[in-house]
Amino acid sequence: MSGMSAILILSLVSLGAVPQAQAPNAVTNESTTTAKVDRIEKSSRVLTLKGDGNVVHSVYVDPSIKAFDELRVGDLVTVRYTESVIVQLRPNAKLTELQDTTEQARKAGDPNVLQQLKRIVTIENIDSQGQLVTYRTQDNQRGVRHVQNKALLAGIKPGDRVEITLTHARALSIERAR
Repeated sequence: MSGMSAILILSLVSLGAVPQAQAPNAVTNESTTTAKVDRIEKSSRVLTLKGDGNVVHSVYVDPSIKAFDELRVGDLVTVRYTESVIVQLRPNAKLTELQDTTEQARKAGDPNVLQQLKRIVTIENIDSQGQLVTYRTQDNQRGVRHVQNKALLAGIKPGDRVEITLTHARALSIERAR
């Protein structure tokens, strides 16, 4: 499974969906990370960071954040950024491979989207405590993931097919770490 596929599926388990008659769940998280600047793409204003365990994370940096222009590869920075996940119940939908829908999101009017990924999976099991979700992918791979926000699993049951959309958006602030 690719790294992006793992990220998408990891994000799935922190969310749930609501019954079909209601709107999909949408959760936007604001996160903060401290990491070393690995790459700076000035023209697209994308900052790639490398953290503990060589975890790589990229964020779009809005032109209003002037600190971006002063960064150098190797700088230790603290970045506050947003990511969102939408989980929508899709009864009888065909399971899909991981799809990069970044360009569609940008064309739909959100130029700040760094990356957007979608996938439809089948929920196989939710443990009684709402802490673990077992799912199956289009290529019949089975995964088990920890649930970060079990309240978001309301309305999801084994056998449900859900579409997960993970959007990596933009940096809200950047500061050099001390």
